[in-house]
Amino acid sequence: MSIIAVVLSVLAVTTRRDHDDDREAPPPRRERMLGLTAAAIAGVFTLGMVVIPPATLSTATAEQREVNATASTNTADLEQASTADAEAIARFTVREWSSVLRQTSDLSFFDDKPVTALLGFITPDGEDPDNLFYVSRFVVTCCAVDAQPLGVPVYLPGWQSTFDEGAWVEVSGPFVSNPSRSSTQAIVIEPDAVEAVEQPREPYLF
Repeated sequence: MSIIAVVLSVLAVTTRRDHDDDREAPPPRRERMLGLTAAAIAGVFTLGMVVIPPATLSTATAEQREVNATASTNTADLEQASTADAEAIARFTVREWSSVLRQTSDLSFFDDKPVTALLGFITPDGEDPDNLFYVSRFVVTCCAVDAQPLGVPVYLPGWQSTFDEGAWVEVSGPFVSNPSRSSTQAIVIEPDAVEAVEQPREPYLF
């Protein structure tokens, strides 16, 4: 859209100049300056959009939109998890795990199904933020406006001493019964490892 605006602005200035040339009269200086200024502004805006990428949706947005409010209840995800081998389980993202956790709280289901390098950003749990956080991702259907946060709860008391809210991490470990007395989450990851990582080039899930 910005590129189109630049093209139209330049065409408007050029067309006005050609039209005025036909009448053998120079265009008013003020009109020429206004047209060129508009083209320059559109050009700067376009350059900014190309050079400076838009900011990724943050933890604050995730909290405003409620983590897992739109987690899938598609039974196909549960069936896939029940039959998947270790290699397939290792490729599960926040999307798959949040769907499975929404559909079952049977701890035995998660036997031999540990999380491996689950990637996401830290969103504090609203009920027990000192001990729990979600490893979260935004799922986008059309654009960032409709992005919805999904997350998998992680039990790590005192996590704030090591990680900042919103930091990107990879979490590995088994699912266990939630030790927290304040949280209503039935099952959480009790991590063997939580490693800080850079935000991925594509932070959203589609």
